[in-house]
Amino acid sequence: MDTRTLLTFSTAARTLSFTKAAATLSYAQSSVTSQMKALEELLGYPLFNRVGNHLQLTEPGHRFLVYAERILALTEEALAATEGESEVGTVRFTAPESICTYLLPPVLKAFNAEFPKVRMQFVPGYARDFKRMVLEGAIDCAIVLEEPFPSKTLAVEKLREEEILILGAPTHRLAKAAGITAQDLVGEAVLLKALGCSYRNHFERQIFAAGAQAGSGLEFQTVETIKRCVEVGLGVAPLPRMAVAEDLRTGRLVALPWAGEPIRISTFLVWNPQRHLGSAEVAFLACVRRMVPSSL
Repeated sequence: MDTRTLLTFSTAARTLSFTKAAATLSYAQSSVTSQMKALEELLGYPLFNRVGNHLQLTEPGHRFLVYAERILALTEEALAATEGESEVGTVRFTAPESICTYLLPPVLKAFNAEFPKVRMQFVPGYARDFKRMVLEGAIDCAIVLEEPFPSKTLAVEKLREEEILILGAPTHRLAKAAGITAQDLVGEAVLLKALGCSYRNHFERQIFAAGAQAGSGLEFQTVETIKRCVEVGLGVAPLPRMAVAEDLRTGRLVALPWAGEPIRISTFLVWNPQRHLGSAEVAFLACVRRMVPSSL
């Protein structure tokens, strides 16, 4: 097993196509096929399921991909170190939509400017899986939006607090109220992020604890969709202040005067202290700490 084979496997696993992998690496497709067959024979288990013309990673394939990409990243870093380059390699990270959209772009720009030879790889996933992905080594770090959580296995560093606002259209019936509570939302359409969203969970606990029940609403995957629906009057929505700062400034949305217990969660930087972090990963963590503002 050599790094050439591991690179072929990683490329095929990410594209789920031997044809695309061959084109990316400038190989003949027969070369990719033979490399993968030899690798599977060496390991003793299939890495891919062939379903018609499509590929799917098997469960062992998913697990092996984590180690293959880790070996490739360390190899790249080791080669660069012998050439006198201190910060090279690949940084694999993930974050929820709100952080990706409203906090990370300046961080990524600054990091790329300072370390142009480091490849940044965003690994998509569900928020509920982020901590597992860090623990298993599928990613080097995650920036998560959560309520405080203890961990015996992960390093968890709080970056900032996030205030959750209840948003409505400027013409909403509660926009000019002196203060609103959970009872004021009885029968009100509430627009929410999909299940598993930490600030949705916090909001719903307050509603239920007050013995209230909001009216029927809609669930969406993206914050931008929720904001536009609130803007046209489809309902109200709990969203992080960072996601609506510009909308509040321009008057497209208003923060309803919530008089209940403040709804707050935090942004945390999470990594696995048991894993070796290369110079690229250490530099990325430092950049996140430096560039993420303590507040908006």
